[in-house]
Parts: sequence; structure tokens; C-alpha cells
Amino acid sequence: MYTARELCEKITSIYPDVGMCGVDINVDFNEREKTWMVHMLKGSHSLDHFLEVMDADRCMHGRQCLSLGLEIAQMRKNIEGEQF
Repeated sequence: MYTARELCEKITSIYPDVGMCGVDINVDFNEREKTWMVHMLKGSHSLDHFLEVMDADRCMHGRQCLSLGLEIAQMRKNIEGEQF
């Protein structure tokens, strides 16, 4: 198992330009939805994204980070105003 901090650090290792854990990006486990919640902040814009546990698990265990990477890339584009 891994922590929210470890998942956040994995995300920032894939996309170092999204910011720093605890400042521009936070990750929490949403008990009600049983998914990871990725919170991204840039200036006055903020976005939340549900990340499926299975996708996070695959990436954290070194099997596949493609879907995690694509989701974070889309969040980054949205928060930078490229696709609002």
C-alpha cells in the first residue's frame, strides 16, 4: 500500500511542472467514492479529479502510468486555461 503523499510525489515525478505536493497539488483518498482525489491549484484556478484506485495502483507498482499521466496532463491543460 502507499500513502497519499507517495502518490502525490509520483505525480510530480511524472510532471514536475505541475508544482509541489502540499502547495500546488494535493492528493486525498475519498472514502465515500472509494477513489483518490487529486486537487490542483494554479493562481485562482483549482481543479479536482477522481483517480481510480486501479489506475493509481498500476502506476505506483511500476506497471503502467499511462492513464495517470494522461489524466494529469489533461488537468494541467485545463488549469492553464488551454481547454476551459
